[in-house]
Amino acid sequence: MKQFRFSLETVLDYKQQVLEALQGEHAAILAQVHRQEELVQAVEKAYQDYDEEYSQKKSQGLMITEALLYQNGLRAMEQQIQLEHDKLAAVKTQEEAKRAQVVEAKKDTSSLEKLREKKLESYNKAAAKSEEQLIEELVSLARTTAAAAVSV
Repeated sequence: MKQFRFSLETVLDYKQQVLEALQGEHAAILAQVHRQEELVQAVEKAYQDYDEEYSQKKSQGLMITEALLYQNGLRAMEQQIQLEHDKLAAVKTQEEAKRAQVVEAKKDTSSLEKLREKKLESYNKAAAKSEEQLIEELVSLARTTAAAAVSV
């Protein structure tokens, strides 16, 4: 019997390559999400530190111009925090979209792999049946030749 060949093997290979590429892209976007989260935390920490410094200076007494500088600095940092949160939200949206693409590619690949497994199982059953028939024919032939040899 001829060797097993899955007719959609090239399609399966292509789908697997697409899946691997998408997984790589997803990993890169995930890394970007983590970097952005760290940046947001760093900006928020800087804001907290600056706010604590301002509170200490207020308790010790400071001039109005210094207070205004601190307040303007705090507002600028709040805007920076909001900007970084917006960037984080955008990157998370990209990550979710890429994850959806990966899931879809996995579905495509796994359905082809399951089809390949079914075809291979069917092929193996047919090969086993063919071998069984061949063995039966050989046994039958051996019996016939043995019977012919005895009768002579």
